[in-house]
Amino acid sequence: MEQMTFYDATNYEVINNCKDNMMDTTWRDIKKEAKLVSLPDVYLRIKNILDDPDYAMAEVALAISQDPAITLRLLRIVNSSFYGFASKIETVSRAITMLGTQQVHDLVLATSVAQAFKGMSTDIMDMQRFWRRSVYCAVASRQLAVLCGNCDKERVFVAGLLHDIGHLIMYRALPGLSQQIILMAREDSKPLYMVERAFLGFDYAWTGAELMQEWSIPESLRETTMFHVEPEKADKAPLETAIVHLGALLTRADDGEGVFNEGPLTVEPIAWTVTGLSPDDCTSLSEQFEEETGEVMSLIFPQEYGG
Repeated sequence: MEQMTFYDATNYEVINNCKDNMMDTTWRDIKKEAKLVSLPDVYLRIKNILDDPDYAMAEVALAISQDPAITLRLLRIVNSSFYGFASKIETVSRAITMLGTQQVHDLVLATSVAQAFKGMSTDIMDMQRFWRRSVYCAVASRQLAVLCGNCDKERVFVAGLLHDIGHLIMYRALPGLSQQIILMAREDSKPLYMVERAFLGFDYAWTGAELMQEWSIPESLRETTMFHVEPEKADKAPLETAIVHLGALLTRADDGEGVFNEGPLTVEPIAWTVTGLSPDDCTSLSEQFEEETGEVMSLIFPQEYGG
């Protein structure tokens, strides 16, 4: 019964105290795989700079500029219609001035995560489909954040992009079992995370949060990843977590897993309360989600997927 204590937890201190009690062979495999995945050096340099309270923006700009691929993708993104700046931004320094260091950090993080899993075999997972789903969730979450107001829509975008990252680790460590669980969840019309817990003792949301902890990702992003399946348990970022909860369910509906807000894709009531949104608010933007997903795919994955 101690395993369930972990899922009733609402803070990381309780979670960490319960982790050892839920460890078994599969979880050790997951942790081992997570330790093998590292983010590109450029992101680590930027994070180290930003962790220093006396950092200078020029240091951030220099660290990014030393990686031509990241620089190109960052400038493509900030000059796209996604941001809609009136004039062209030609330098990293200007991008930082316009966006701020947090948004630049998050955009570099997004492209860095994509690079970290670039070599993953398509025999294990359809990576194009996976990233399209992730981008769809990011785009949907960002647009829902705009409707909510009083919310950092760019951070919510990255939170949506990363919400399913745990499945990449699970497919690398436990490919056959992970696939079987997905099929069982669909056949039984049950939420995937519940079936994963029943068979493994953990789910993809916790796996993603574990990976992000290995990477020292900001806590607010870890919380949205861990609790987007149960938004009522979010403590530090309840609005952002509720938005990503909606975005994730919209994504699954778009990918043919069911009807939004019905059956296993039913929205948790707390999400409507926290966001103030309605089902119509979510579904009325579906065409916009589709259009922006294609654009963002070409920005973050310009070579991989023909952008």
